[in-house]
Amino acid sequence: MKIAILGATSHIAKDLIASIARQTTYQCDLFMRAPAQFAPEIRAISEQRSFALLDYASFDDSRLYDAIINFVGVGDPARAIQMGKDIFTVTEQYDNLALSYLQRHPQCRYIYLSSGAAYGTNFEAPVTETSKAVFAVNALQPQDWYGTAKFQAECRHRALPAFAIVDVRVFSYFSHRQALDARFFLSDILRALQSGAVLEVAPDDMVRDYLVPADFLQLIDRILQSSSCNDVVDCYTLAPIGKFDLLAALGEQFGLQYTVVGDQAKINATGPKANYYSRNRKAEHLFGYVPGDSSLSGLLSEIRQHLNARQ
Repeated sequence: MKIAILGATSHIAKDLIASIARQTTYQCDLFMRAPAQFAPEIRAISEQRSFALLDYASFDDSRLYDAIINFVGVGDPARAIQMGKDIFTVTEQYDNLALSYLQRHPQCRYIYLSSGAAYGTNFEAPVTETSKAVFAVNALQPQDWYGTAKFQAECRHRALPAFAIVDVRVFSYFSHRQALDARFFLSDILRALQSGAVLEVAPDDMVRDYLVPADFLQLIDRILQSSSCNDVVDCYTLAPIGKFDLLAALGEQFGLQYTVVGDQAKINATGPKANYYSRNRKAEHLFGYVPGDSSLSGLLSEIRQHLNARQ
């Protein structure tokens, strides 16, 4: 199978590229803005499998692909805020690039990396198959841009039922390659573990479902190997985890120390989410996806790998 990966420099894309190179026979072309600046580790892995590193200008109809996977978007909350309204333009530009290809090659599959943020602000409880997207339509704020851009993309895809398009909503994701300077809770944890500092956390709890590379590869592989369809699935693990349960486990496993402080300013590109995870198991019903890890087991394994690599 020949796959075009758009947005190959994103964190989650680099993990998938490494997983595909090491665990499958798929052949990939990797598209990005600046191939010369591609991460050395993933470049070396890609070169071992003769994956081509290309700029977006090289993506055209003359290339034949069995599938396109689109990772173009914003991962770091700080960057999402900086992009502002440009999130809409960037999201639509590269989505249209893939959709135009499908018009000329309708047999090609298209996997689009969406987000749990497409549900809007609907996270007082975890979402389910019957959940509705909730946006304050008369009082939209900049933190709504990311989710509405993803929601708009999903609408475009459902309006093209003849094409094999699967949107994959990622809620929370982590791997040992997580950048330490990113504005994520787990990046803060990694910095504290490496420096031995006491981590300061806000008093509010939150529940997250952290997908890791092995289960992400499994889900993508099952979609690629399934019968063609036009649909959307949520990502999930065997079990989510609350913030303070995670901190307790990391204290026991790695000696993490933390202290609870008052309300602290924090970047939240898509609004507050007390229960940012899904109980929608359509991925199992449609594709046979059954995760191998819980949030806790996956995080412990990836954090241990991160720390061991830096000893």
